[in-house]
Amino acid sequence: MDYFLQGFTLIRTKGLKRFVFIPLAINLILFSVAFYFLFGEISDSIQWIVNLIPDWDWLAWLKQGLSYIIWPIALISILLVFGLIFGTLANWIAAPFNGLLSEKVEQHLTGQTLSDTGVMDIVKDIPRTLGREVAKLVYYLPRAFGFLVLFFILPIIGQVLWFMFSAWMMAVQYCDYPFDNHKVPFKKMKFVLRDNKSQSFSFGITVSVCSLIPIVNFLVMPVAVCGATALWVDELKEQSI
Repeated sequence: MDYFLQGFTLIRTKGLKRFVFIPLAINLILFSVAFYFLFGEISDSIQWIVNLIPDWDWLAWLKQGLSYIIWPIALISILLVFGLIFGTLANWIAAPFNGLLSEKVEQHLTGQTLSDTGVMDIVKDIPRTLGREVAKLVYYLPRAFGFLVLFFILPIIGQVLWFMFSAWMMAVQYCDYPFDNHKVPFKKMKFVLRDNKSQSFSFGITVSVCSLIPIVNFLVMPVAVCGATALWVDELKEQSI
């Protein structure tokens, strides 16, 4: 958990702020646009449900009460569902810039230059970076389907398992950036994270919880990249290279 919180300090560090801007802007724009359209759709849907109740005077209290009940449920559903979907999309779009941010954070923490990365280097790295994102997606989808089934058929237990799986995937998603910068294979990265389960899960749980908090979730992506890189430098690098 401490490594994730350290990310809030790192994103404000002089020399790193400009590398935080693009991932932060992508996250902010994507989430804002998505929420704007989803909010409008939910408003229309709630109104449609309420209009199903006849316009009789003695039912006016029911229509008003139903609207108050549905709104909080709908907003919580948005945070849970669209946070996962658009969070994944944001990571896809921002993947090359997250890799660059991770590289600069490691350079700041260690004082060692990894490479001279310019705009053209980022462009050349896009196919490899997106290929890595595809590998994560292939790893994620079949497991997500299995845990989603358990989510519906096992009350409470299924929800806990889904949350733990989401936390594990958050650790995989963000810790992968420093691993990828050092060309550590995806398979080996998973083994290293499994050997450090307590740290991996506590980091992933913190990211998952913060992803559900309005306003804070806009900052989660760059903060998590910075925190995961600090975890790599202190704990995981020596085990991986």
